[in-house]
Amino acid sequence: MASEELQEQAIRGLTVACRKMRREIAQVIVGQTQVIDELLMALFCRGHVLLVGVPGLAKTLLCSTLASVLQLDFRRIQFTPDLMPSDITGTDILREDLNTGEKTFQFMQGPLFTNILLADEINRTPPKTQAALLEAMQERHVTVGSVTRPLPVPFFTLATQNPIEQEGTYPLPEAQLDRFMFNIVVPYPTADEELEILKQTTGARQPQVQPILNARQIHALQDVVRRVPCAEYNFVYARDLVRATRPDDETAPDFIREYVSWGVGPRAGQFLILGARARALLAGRWHVTTADIRSVALPVLRHRLMTTFQAHSQGITPDEIIRQLLDHVPVQLHERARRRTGRT
Repeated sequence: MASEELQEQAIRGLTVACRKMRREIAQVIVGQTQVIDELLMALFCRGHVLLVGVPGLAKTLLCSTLASVLQLDFRRIQFTPDLMPSDITGTDILREDLNTGEKTFQFMQGPLFTNILLADEINRTPPKTQAALLEAMQERHVTVGSVTRPLPVPFFTLATQNPIEQEGTYPLPEAQLDRFMFNIVVPYPTADEELEILKQTTGARQPQVQPILNARQIHALQDVVRRVPCAEYNFVYARDLVRATRPDDETAPDFIREYVSWGVGPRAGQFLILGARARALLAGRWHVTTADIRSVALPVLRHRLMTTFQAHSQGITPDEIIRQLLDHVPVQLHERARRRTGRT
C-alpha cells in the first residue's frame, strides 16, 4: 500500500506541476501546446531536443521561459562558422600571481556548464565544433586537455535549425542526430494565435513567470518516469515499429524498401518507451499505452530515417513514411496480447 501511495503522490505531483508550468509558459508563449509538452517529456527523460522551425517562432523565448519556470541556469550559444570547440567547452588560462610572480593555469568554464543550453542554429558551425557538443550531450561531462569535468545536473540541450536556408551550413552527421531524443517541428501559429501574439507582444505589458520546480525536484521526477510500468505488449509494439523501418528486415513493408535507405537503430526504441512513459505520467496515468508510443513516434523517428533518392524526387518526407508505418504495424495484435495476458 505504501508503494501505491508513493506512486499516486508522484503522479499527482508531476501532473499538478506540469499544469502549473503550462499556465506560466502560456503567459509568454501563445499556443505551441504540443511543442511545450514534447519539451517537457524530453526533459523528464533526460533527453535532448532538436527544434526545427523558421525564424520568428519564439524558439529562443520558449527555451528561456522554460528555464525560468524550472529555476534552471540558462545559456545561449549562437553557432557561427568561426566558432571553435574551446569557445563552448572552456579553456585553460595562464594567470600570474601579482604577489609571488608564480604562473598557474586556471580553467575558465565555457557556456556548456549550465542546466539548459540553447545551441542556436547548430548547423551553421563546422563539424569540429559540433563534435565538441557530442561528448557533453552523451556523457554529460567535458574533457579539456587531460582533465574531465562533470556538467551540472540536470543538463538539457536544445538545438535549433532553420529548415529553409541551407546555404553555408554543415548538416549534422547521423551519429550526432541520433543523440537527440526528439526532433520537434515548431509550426506556424494559427490565425487566432497570431492575432493574440500581435496584441501581447506590441504592448507595454511584460509578463513575469513564477518558478514551479527546481533542479532537485526535476532530478527526482526524472527517476519517477523510468519507474512507470510498461507492459510486455508495449515493448513488442515499439520493437516492431523500429524493426519495420529497416529495409533489410523481413517485416519491412514495400514502401519502406522503396523510400528508406537506412532504418533506425535500437536507441529509437529506447526513446519510444521513455517518451511514452513520460507522456503517460504527464497525462496522470501510471501505465503506458500503445497510444503513448504512437504519439511520440514522429519526434523520435523523423530525424533517424534516411530516405532514398526516390523519396526525395517524389517529395515524400520522413513524416509521411512514419504515418504510413503507424498504419501498417498492427496495434490490434498487441491489444489482443494485452487482453490475453490480463495486463493494463
